[in-house]
Amino acid sequence: MNKFNSEVESADAFKKIVQDLKSEIHKRIIGQDEVIQLVLTSIFCNGHSLLVGVPGLAKTMLVQTISSALDLDFNRIQFTPDLMPSDILGSETLDANKNLKFIKGPVFANIILADEINRTPPKTQSALLEAMQERKVTISGNDYDLQAPFFVLATQNPIEQEGTYPLPEAQLDRFMFQIDLDYPDFDSEVEIVKQTTTLTDQEINHILNAEEIIHFQELVRKVPVPDNVIEYAVELVAKTRKGREKAHEMANNYLDWGAGPRASQFLILGAKCNALFNGKYSPDIEDVKHIAIPVLQHRIVRNFKAESEGIGVSDIISELT
Repeated sequence: MNKFNSEVESADAFKKIVQDLKSEIHKRIIGQDEVIQLVLTSIFCNGHSLLVGVPGLAKTMLVQTISSALDLDFNRIQFTPDLMPSDILGSETLDANKNLKFIKGPVFANIILADEINRTPPKTQSALLEAMQERKVTISGNDYDLQAPFFVLATQNPIEQEGTYPLPEAQLDRFMFQIDLDYPDFDSEVEIVKQTTTLTDQEINHILNAEEIIHFQELVRKVPVPDNVIEYAVELVAKTRKGREKAHEMANNYLDWGAGPRASQFLILGAKCNALFNGKYSPDIEDVKHIAIPVLQHRIVRNFKAESEGIGVSDIISELT
């Protein structure tokens, strides 16, 4: 994709395209501006997101709408206790000529909604998480590449915990963001009811295709970052590490475990993308702060003292920034 004469021209076009993309998504999705912004950020940073919210908040419609506006293939996988890795990745079978043939699983799409990922055992969770990390599937020693762009949005229900298998911290770390989805406000819910109780359905136009998305993912990587912004991001992550040299008092008092280096990487990538969204050619510290909570909240573990005193993860991160 070479229709832009310079990276500055490409950055200017990106801001306008993202605005058009949000307008198209809002044809079906009422409100949820920050959720949409974070999902788009993770896509253009070539990352994945974990969406935490109760059922009925239009998570599936959100992902379907985004995939339509981006002209991408979409698959939804409902995670259940009896789901096997082969149900996600695919399997090899014999054809009519007794030759091995690989039957692709639903993971072979551009956007995957992994619904209630914590309802399936760790072995099946790991199969998807490996595909997320490696961007390929290995079956019987054979590698099968996943088509780019590839993005996983996994969901968890924060209320119902019976019969679930929570993701270990090492697996949670593979998600760029944890995005908390809340109930809509009163006016938004009124508009949602009006829009969804008639026969009309808003047609979603394609704003970007796969090649263009990959171009803008590369553009995000090229954005220059001042040293002081990188140092701020790394120091912010270091503050979460209890008992270490740069540990913050809040971390020493209220955390059992802090974030690893991947958090620093995602803070910078997300800050780059957030800067482009806002028409800037380089991120500043405010761009890092803007995404600090969704990057860090699933990477730090509170201790009993924090839970007993009602100190939330977001409270701790806000204090660190």
